[in-house]
Amino acid sequence: MWHTFLDRLRGVSGASGAILVLRSRDAREPMVLSRGECADQAAVLTSDMREGRVYALAELAEDAAGDLRALRLSDGGGLEAWLAILSDGGLRAEHSSLLAALAPHLRVALKVLSSLEREKARASMSEDAFARMNFGWIAIDARCRIVGLDGQAQRFLQRSGVLRRGPYDRLISSSPAADRALTRFARECSADRGVRPRAINLARDPWIDILVSPVRLPALAGDGEAVAMIYLRGDRSSSADRHEQLVDLFDLTPAEARLAWSLSQGASIAEAARLHGLTLETARYYSKRIYAKTGARGQVDLVRNILTGVLALA
Repeated sequence: MWHTFLDRLRGVSGASGAILVLRSRDAREPMVLSRGECADQAAVLTSDMREGRVYALAELAEDAAGDLRALRLSDGGGLEAWLAILSDGGLRAEHSSLLAALAPHLRVALKVLSSLEREKARASMSEDAFARMNFGWIAIDARCRIVGLDGQAQRFLQRSGVLRRGPYDRLISSSPAADRALTRFARECSADRGVRPRAINLARDPWIDILVSPVRLPALAGDGEAVAMIYLRGDRSSSADRHEQLVDLFDLTPAEARLAWSLSQGASIAEAARLHGLTLETARYYSKRIYAKTGARGQVDLVRNILTGVLALA
């Protein structure tokens, strides 16, 4: 769009070149956009130019060839712009008037651009946070066909055999029971958008589960109609990886880390003891040490400390 603007500015003004320089407060280098013969003139555009005033080339550089009209603008929040037109045959007062008339419109455009860049940065940070927590979404239609998904879900489908894209874009689970449940729920969502969301576990090591929620998202649906959104969280780390991370994070022994992970997954002391070949007394002794090292007052606290702490981002 900026290049289209510069092309039209050249056409209206009859200038041989038009240049737009954009620079944010934190940027190391400005962005230089030009049309025609003007690339060498960007150096004369400086922050010493008074905001909103139109300058001639003679005011900016001595003994410079050709002629130029330029102005500097700011959005008031750290984004600056320089707009200039150049000509070998000389520019007149109406060219200065043209740039002055464009100034308020360009200032509005700068504010819009600044807002878009801030939202892009926020969206990028939010996407990174969701990616670190291994969350993604997939939109499906009544036949369980994929009609939309985000980048995290796309990567999950590519690397995991638990969920995959089948013929005709149908979403298929490696678990027959989970596949039947997902297919059945998609039909329910198509018939009644008021059904409650459903959680389905796909795998336990590493832990992978999904939440399926009825929703209508025509913007995501493409040629089909999305009847449900699947929010998935795939833990990329195995239990062994989690044990090592718990050792690093809370200074647990390997045996304590194994027990702590089982307890955080909802196992009782007795169940965890059997799983790891421990006596009940030993498991209780380990659990007391685990609670002391993690600062947990009980199993509920332990679950919260482990599953909602930085370990979830590892």
